[in-house]
Formats: sequence, C-alpha cells, structure tokens
Amino acid sequence: MDKVRSWLLVRGWGDVFELGLFFGVMGLAVLWMVRILLRRGNRRTETAEGLRIEQARREQAHHDRISYGATALHNSPTHGIDPRP
Repeated sequence: MDKVRSWLLVRGWGDVFELGLFFGVMGLAVLWMVRILLRRGNRRTETAEGLRIEQARREQAHHDRISYGATALHNSPTHGIDPRP
C-alpha cells in the first residue's frame, strides 16, 4: 500500500487516491447498513409471546408520547417553579 501511495504522490494523484479511498470506505459502510436493513425486512412476530411483547411496547410508546409531550410538560403545576430551597 505504501509503494502505491508513494507512486501516486510522485505523479500528483495522492489526493485523488485518498479521496477515492475515503469514499470507497464510506460507500462500503452504507452498503453494509442497507444490507442489514433489507435483511431484517418487515418480519412480523408470529409467536404469542412475541405478539404480547410487541403490544406492551407499543402501549408503552403511546403512553410515553402522551406523558412527555410538550403540552404535558409545560402545563404541569411545577412548571417554572424552582424546587430547590
């Protein structure tokens, strides 16, 4: 690798090589992430236990969205009150 790099530097192509190497590595990372996402797909849980876990997490997410929303936080009785003595 050092011989190739030094040969490219002598001919003025060192920056192009490094830029190409950078974009190549970034492209491989993107392809790897796309592969993982496509492999996962939209698989549904088929077991009863998995369905119960999904339902519980969905209900928890709904509850969190309501509990931690801007309206709930800014209309609380302690909003703007410094709790420190």
